[in-house]
Amino acid sequence: MGKGGNQGDGAPEREAPLPTFRWEEIQQHNLRSDQWLVVDRRVYDVTRWSGRHPGGHRVLRHFAGEDATDAFRAFHPDLNFVRKFMKPLLVGELAPEEPSQDRDKSSQITEDFRALRKAAEDMNLFKSNHLFFLLLLAHILAMESLAWFTVFYFGNGWIPTIITAFVLATSQAQAGWLQHDYGHLSVYKKSMWNHIVHKFIIGHLKGASANWWNHRHFQHHAKPNIFHKDPDVNMLHVFVLGEQQPVEYGKKKLKYLPYNHQHEYFFLIGPPLLIPMYFQYQIVMTMIVRRDWVDLAWAVSYYARFFITYIPFYGVLGAILFLNFIRFLESHWFVWVTQMNHIVMDIDREPYRDWLSSQLAATCNVEQSFFNDWFSGHLNFQIEHHLFPTMPRHNFHKVAPLVRSLCAKHGIPYQEKPLLRALQDIVRSLKKSGDLWLDAYLHK
Repeated sequence: MGKGGNQGDGAPEREAPLPTFRWEEIQQHNLRSDQWLVVDRRVYDVTRWSGRHPGGHRVLRHFAGEDATDAFRAFHPDLNFVRKFMKPLLVGELAPEEPSQDRDKSSQITEDFRALRKAAEDMNLFKSNHLFFLLLLAHILAMESLAWFTVFYFGNGWIPTIITAFVLATSQAQAGWLQHDYGHLSVYKKSMWNHIVHKFIIGHLKGASANWWNHRHFQHHAKPNIFHKDPDVNMLHVFVLGEQQPVEYGKKKLKYLPYNHQHEYFFLIGPPLLIPMYFQYQIVMTMIVRRDWVDLAWAVSYYARFFITYIPFYGVLGAILFLNFIRFLESHWFVWVTQMNHIVMDIDREPYRDWLSSQLAATCNVEQSFFNDWFSGHLNFQIEHHLFPTMPRHNFHKVAPLVRSLCAKHGIPYQEKPLLRALQDIVRSLKKSGDLWLDAYLHK
């Protein structure tokens, strides 16, 4: 029979062929009100669904009009589960003659990176050691108990108070690294358990918001060091970063602050104020504006526990001052560790690179040691963490040689530094950017 013949009642119906699109058309759908992206050569319209995306709508917006395959695989440990939500969003596929990568991104680098990821999966490097994370949580709780015991036994004099503050700042910093693990879904196979423990650690142990962290941090991972996409380089005119922004500010005669001195005033308004002032204000306002009552309840439980514990020793005002002093100390730790891997690297507008190249351009490593691993929450392996966000941190050192070899093959710089030099480079980078601003401000 011909095409129009009767195939019988029991014959399965053929699915209609999907519409095909060229990259030129897909790239036009990159507006807030019209967002298409490509995953595994399939085209999805995520415009209406983006508001329900657990990682926030901005992450999807940042990939509108692009191939998002490697980012999709990087952020989602259970791809089959996520694809169920993607089926209703499917609108077509790439035309057969179209390359899988947009904007002349390197197909060879992409292919080799995906082979590396497959090798890491075969080596079980995405499998978590639950005892490792349990011990991390136990040492945080032990520090919380030690802090209370110090004040209880030795009293609220200056020396016990200072010691207690440093112990609590350490526990807060370590809790920050631990919530980071659960937030990236790198501990349990089921996302639900990661989310529950994440809310407990960031909410009850730190007084912050899991959703605030997710929506902010995933943008940073998706497009690190990209202006208008990575919130970590949105400095609100307080600092100028990289090599292009300072020159642009200088040419436009923008002088919100004396940027040629930013490497000096960084010590006054950077590490001391980020957590106690900026983050705390942003967290509280985000929970209230978004009516995120679950996260707010977790945060309130932290403050209730803290004040019930320390008001008997310091009174209400004293406990408030004590809390802010702890966050002042923690803020220094957090800023120096998080900036040593990024602020010294390329910072610019969207260059549209492949996943491997984009992450390597924005990240560098710090040498491995037991102290460096603990001090930074294994973020001294920032390169590996950015390439594989869902990989448990205790496996970064195992995949690092494979990443280094791939970078050498394609001539991509793989930077690794001693800890002290990495911290010093933050100041050097700020000074370099400030000097570029001053030169452009005076002479261009």
